[in-house]
Amino acid sequence: MKNRCLTLFVMLAALLCSCTGNLGPEAQKVVEAKKFIHSQMKVYYYWYTEVPSKADYSAAGEVEDFFNGLLVPKDRWSWMETGEEYAADVQGTVYGSYGASLGQPLEYYRDYDVKVRYVIPGSPFGNAGVTRGWTITHIDGVSKDELVNSGKFSDIFYNPPTTTPRTFTFLDLEGQVRELQITAAAVINMRPALISEIYGPEDYPGLSEKVAYFHYLGFQAGKDMNGKAMMDDIKDNMKVFRAAGVKKLILDLRYNGGGDSRASDTLINYLAPASSVGQVYVKRTHNAKLQNYDQEYEITRISDAAAGNYSLDLDRLYVITGSGTASASEMLLNGLKPLMNVEQVGDTTYGKPNGMYVLLYPDTDDDMKKYDSGNYSSLEYAFLPICFYNCNGLGENIPDNGLKPGRGYRPDDLYHDFGPQEDNISACLYHIVNGSYPVLPPGKGAIPASQVKSSVPMRNAKLEEEVRNQNYGKFFGELRSNF
Repeated sequence: MKNRCLTLFVMLAALLCSCTGNLGPEAQKVVEAKKFIHSQMKVYYYWYTEVPSKADYSAAGEVEDFFNGLLVPKDRWSWMETGEEYAADVQGTVYGSYGASLGQPLEYYRDYDVKVRYVIPGSPFGNAGVTRGWTITHIDGVSKDELVNSGKFSDIFYNPPTTTPRTFTFLDLEGQVRELQITAAAVINMRPALISEIYGPEDYPGLSEKVAYFHYLGFQAGKDMNGKAMMDDIKDNMKVFRAAGVKKLILDLRYNGGGDSRASDTLINYLAPASSVGQVYVKRTHNAKLQNYDQEYEITRISDAAAGNYSLDLDRLYVITGSGTASASEMLLNGLKPLMNVEQVGDTTYGKPNGMYVLLYPDTDDDMKKYDSGNYSSLEYAFLPICFYNCNGLGENIPDNGLKPGRGYRPDDLYHDFGPQEDNISACLYHIVNGSYPVLPPGKGAIPASQVKSSVPMRNAKLEEEVRNQNYGKFFGELRSNF
């Protein structure tokens, strides 16, 4: 959802009393939803004092327009979804997709090629053998430069037919041309764990111990479309790492835009040292009406009396970040730094120092029971307004401009698939072996020509921001209805 400003129209409307009159059933539904979110915002919204005390619920405009009109101008984070969108988000369901994330190595490499960032396992791209680092040069015979410059690329790639294949022309990692016919999937079940591996001496020169690598795309705590718990991706993989006796872990959050705090709390309990049990890793600051929540949501590192301590007891944690690292990912990094040795590698994070509670509508007791069981059939809207700011146990906040990696700075390497050969992962392994970071990769003009050239000499073809980026910065707590 885009950032919104408080328009003059809404400010004038806010002075009016609600007068619903004789409305039809559908219009009355809209009025009731507006009443709901207006009442909730006056309680939970961090800037609740700036929410108009009155509003005209029957005025023209959709629920989203009304909600956006309640947001303060400085709020670039709050957003809402329809019930269907929220259910898909919670369950990791992607509709009508090739199953890949795309990007351009622009900021550091000045390269306008459209490259594959990652591929969802079992997706159409994945089944076709496409990997991270492949370059899209043409779609159905039209060059990517022409498609991007004409504004057609995103619509073609992100809104594809699911019955008719498209012909993609790629350059693979060896610079070979690959032409593949690929049909988008109607539905993809996307799990949050993308890659889980353990590297040893045979994988990287000089490495004398096992090192775990965990690429985690989003903090999800519900169940997927097949009924499997999303948090199993954390628990199952951490147990494998613990059984292998790894003491160093590379956690890749460069494309993780946040999510459910139940998942981030779970992961932190595996990552933080056993000695930190009982120590605070995140504090929340609410508005004046909800100050009592501040103590309730002072989150500490815990142990499980039945299963023993969760901790991997790492002696070093590497966290790979980038501009797509937001909210719960930033909170995890910021919260762990006082508790253990954390090396941040990659680029500066998104910058989201706050979080939201999920306000589900309708919110009757019967509806809430359904939602808690994973049944969202009656859900009409999910509102996610900013409700709190957070800091770590030392009171250190996440800067609005993000967390910077310092000596561990690296540009995102879209020229290699994930593994010890990829620059960010390689830099972590190099640091383990040598105690320092390697020199940065060559920048503009120093990349092999086969990797830099586009199919036509149009070098101003900047890709539209990927659709999923509009909601970067999702982070919400356990509250899912009004108390």
